[in-house]
Amino acid sequence: MAKIIGIDLGTTNSCVSVMEGGEPVVIPNAEGQKTTPSVVGWNKDHERLVGVVAKRQAVTRPTETVFSIKRFMGRAFDEVATEISEVPYKVVKTSSGQVGIETEAGEFAPPQISAMILQKMKETAEAYLGETVTEAVVTVPAYFNDAQRQATKDAGKIAGLEVKRIINEPTAAALAYGLDKKHKNETIAVYDLGGGTFDVSILELGEGVFEVKSTNGDTHLGGDDFDQAIIDWLVGEFITAEGIDLTQDPMALQRLKEGAERAKCELSSSTQSEINLPFITADANGPKHLNLTLTRSRFEQLVDALIERSVEPCRKALADAGLKAGDIDEVLLVGGSTRMPAVQAKVKEVFAKEPNRSVNPDECVAMGAAVQGGVLSGDSDLTDVVLLDVTPLSLGIETLGAVSTKLIERNTTIPAKKSQVFSTADDNQSVVDIHVLQGEREMAHDNKSIGRFQLTGIPPAPRGVPQIEVTFDIDANGILHVSAKDTATGKEQSIRIESSSGLSDSEVEQMVQDADSHASEDKGRREKVDARNNADSLLYTARKSLADLGDKVEADDRSSVEAAISDLEAVLDSEDVSVLRAKTETLQSAAATVAQKAYEAQAAQ
Repeated sequence: MAKIIGIDLGTTNSCVSVMEGGEPVVIPNAEGQKTTPSVVGWNKDHERLVGVVAKRQAVTRPTETVFSIKRFMGRAFDEVATEISEVPYKVVKTSSGQVGIETEAGEFAPPQISAMILQKMKETAEAYLGETVTEAVVTVPAYFNDAQRQATKDAGKIAGLEVKRIINEPTAAALAYGLDKKHKNETIAVYDLGGGTFDVSILELGEGVFEVKSTNGDTHLGGDDFDQAIIDWLVGEFITAEGIDLTQDPMALQRLKEGAERAKCELSSSTQSEINLPFITADANGPKHLNLTLTRSRFEQLVDALIERSVEPCRKALADAGLKAGDIDEVLLVGGSTRMPAVQAKVKEVFAKEPNRSVNPDECVAMGAAVQGGVLSGDSDLTDVVLLDVTPLSLGIETLGAVSTKLIERNTTIPAKKSQVFSTADDNQSVVDIHVLQGEREMAHDNKSIGRFQLTGIPPAPRGVPQIEVTFDIDANGILHVSAKDTATGKEQSIRIESSSGLSDSEVEQMVQDADSHASEDKGRREKVDARNNADSLLYTARKSLADLGDKVEADDRSSVEAAISDLEAVLDSEDVSVLRAKTETLQSAAATVAQKAYEAQAAQ
């Protein structure tokens, strides 16, 4: 059977692995390296370069060399202003409002650039295996949203690969770590700080089952941000010394990036690094040189706030899993950025234990993807391996009163399927709008809209009578399918959520933070909407009962119900929930008396 390769499609570096003799093997590229820079460029003849050869020309052709494309995947142009300011190549807005990368060789969408990197990984695997490769498991950050996952799948398709499964990076790392520990029960945390993204996942391992209990993260935190902190410092120092802003020169900016990246790596093992960039620019007085010393302590001051941003997701992941730091048996460090001593110290502080460095932080994600590839292809050595992953954010629909009704809660094991029956809000309503939401807030407008569709052709009926069954189905890739079905007619409409822009990273993190900080405010607003909906429904029922019963209702009882209806209508828009509830109970009592008398009269006949 053909091999299913595992690919770690990283922000700064990518890696490919395959199962051999029951073990994942990382495949070296044509240059002999086990990781390949996630860089695509074009030379003067418009020949495409991928990997280390593309990275080498970055200084001389900065506008024709694309890196960190992962930060643009599945996102609209209006969401990536910060990312655009940090790259020297030209990012344009397409006619549909999406991101386009403009080069001399043409304009490319982010999935196309990612596809070029995936093709390089595919070719690397084919050269090693001596056979054509058509299937892969590709990893994504755990906190990637629906659109970003879909964009990754699209990239695979463009590269000529059928993406059999998309799995979360920390989960893949856990698979690589736990493969030889299948008969050991333990709870692990995976702290994954890569080039562009941060994830933390809590997993339980035992008897070959890898179960994710919770996940959290920040999709705009990684080595790129540490590089940027050094670049900002270098730019500031050079302005002070020479009065020249290097950010206006793409070639100088690219040299600064290379110098910053080199210094960052050196400072993981040395206490200081010399950043020497001769002929960085020139003015009327001649060439200018940049020569600065960056100490580890100064670097740690520059990035302290960035490292601190990883703490809250760790605490939330522990809370969502219902665990304390002391319940964690091992903390795995994944991603090149975890080599920084300050990061390791922060992990030790948060989890109150020395982190486990037994896995290679650059290779373990691809290895885990290869393990999953082996599971999917029926590898006899992996028959007892079961992976249970989760969805990072809650999913639901908008219901009456602009409320967000969750169908699938965050950290639900996937694949998952959930159905709920809803009805119409108005009499003779023939169309139902299904508005799909992603997020943790109680009110619809506080969450992210990720898709809309309509169920039409509903037969005329009083409100509340039609039975509309809404089904949410998340596949093992974390991609959502939603359907709505009128149970009376069998008419069905469905949508695969392939939102063209997805959520901006800041929106994703903001949703959970807002949900925490606004929890009591949300609860009050939700109670108000529920009380109003109950009152509205009761008014409709009471009026209908009076009309249906006609002269069978005694005059006094009719007056009592009508008075209660008037009283409730008067406070329907009241901000005081207790008043609304009291008037609702009064009408309920009056209407119940009428209904009881009508029932007794009918029974006596």
